[in-house]
Amino acid sequence: MEKLVISTNTAPAAIGPYSQAIKLGNLVFVSGQIPIIPTTGELAQGDIKLQTRQVLENLKRILEAANSSMDNVVKTTVFMKDLNDYAAINDVYKEFFQHKPPARAAIQAARLPKDVGVEIEAIAFSF
Repeated sequence: MEKLVISTNTAPAAIGPYSQAIKLGNLVFVSGQIPIIPTTGELAQGDIKLQTRQVLENLKRILEAANSSMDNVVKTTVFMKDLNDYAAINDVYKEFFQHKPPARAAIQAARLPKDVGVEIEAIAFSF
């Protein structure tokens, strides 16, 4: 099986030595996404709901570049700066995963890249 690097300019470029995603067979492993606006490279400013929406839009674009979709996500990990944001993050999260939501872990992290409020990684399948 060949490891394929997934890269798209419709999502933020990696800010370190990693790939936006890796496709191995029918599996897609998407690196943690933070609320960077792809067209400007700047952080989305606003509350945790706005940040979460930007993160999930970035995730969606990377999955599309891998011939996958949000419907094909089987597992996510949500890292949040403050566990008190859990309900607000869920409000936006459920908009993106309306049917058969993936398995998930949610973790409060002491600090996230660029001091953002939320980061989400995902595993999906592709055809």
